[in-house]
Amino acid sequence: MSQLPMRPLSSFIRHRATALLAGLAFTGALLGGFFPATPVSAHGEELKVGAGAKGPVKLTPAQQKALGLKLAAAQLRPMSELLHLNGEVRAVAGRQAEVSTRISGQVTQVYATLGQTVRSGQRLARVQSRLVGDPPPSVDVIAPMSGVIDQQSATVGQSVEPATTLFHIRDGSEVNIVARVYEEDLGKIVLGQAANVRLLSYPDRDFSGKIVLVGPSLDPLSRTVEVWVALANGEGLLKPNLFARVSVVLRQNNAALSIPKAAILEAAGEKFVFVKQRGAFVRADIRTGASDATSTEVTEGLVPGDEVVTVGNRQVYTVWLTGGVPLRDEDD
Repeated sequence: MSQLPMRPLSSFIRHRATALLAGLAFTGALLGGFFPATPVSAHGEELKVGAGAKGPVKLTPAQQKALGLKLAAAQLRPMSELLHLNGEVRAVAGRQAEVSTRISGQVTQVYATLGQTVRSGQRLARVQSRLVGDPPPSVDVIAPMSGVIDQQSATVGQSVEPATTLFHIRDGSEVNIVARVYEEDLGKIVLGQAANVRLLSYPDRDFSGKIVLVGPSLDPLSRTVEVWVALANGEGLLKPNLFARVSVVLRQNNAALSIPKAAILEAAGEKFVFVKQRGAFVRADIRTGASDATSTEVTEGLVPGDEVVTVGNRQVYTVWLTGGVPLRDEDD
């Protein structure tokens, strides 16, 4: 059997490099021709892909503009490690009352309406007794507490019995958010922990509260435990049954070194950023901690004031992969 002729080693290396460098064509297009599909160094040598340690990425101001590069400085700011839970608003059990009358009779007057805020001792309705008299005796239905009438059944002419509920009053100055925590996270929850709450109804507002109760039992189906967060509700915005997103504060750091989330890249299980140093961009491996909606805490790899690439960092990474090492003539 005849054997196929072996390709020279230098030809094979050049072929592999060309294939890998083809991925740089898109970046080159963004740069408007600053980087050709097969990159070359400042002296015109072909660049080897993935050969040895990767060096700093040097870009001219025009190249940076073509990539739309944006940078942000690492800075110290308060940050929290959060545990996110789903829940709903519930009225506080001890802050609501059903209002009825002790006699049988007929409603002759209604003085309060649904949604009205009433005070303790305020007259709500009048009921005329069925007892014989001229006139028949009447009694006033009085509010036993201050709050909002959130249910009303009383109407003029209505027949009532002692068990008939005419009004329901809720004191909504404080509410509970009842959330559920999964079994594996239960050990992170303790009484008195601070919690931030957001509602679908008011997505741009944060409501602050604290954990006042951890449920005594675990739901065997969902494997969750109820967690109760008490919130002040002076404006009356938090209404029962509204969906809530609860963020329990597990750890607070008032001087966390943070950077925008957009600056962080991940590859091969490593997290890294590109830092501007002496006019070039250098890869810096980092370790991260807490995160919020826009920023991430960096626990290792950066110092305050380091400028990291937030926009265009993927293109910088593509260029960095070439290593910037001139490809020697392998035939020599």
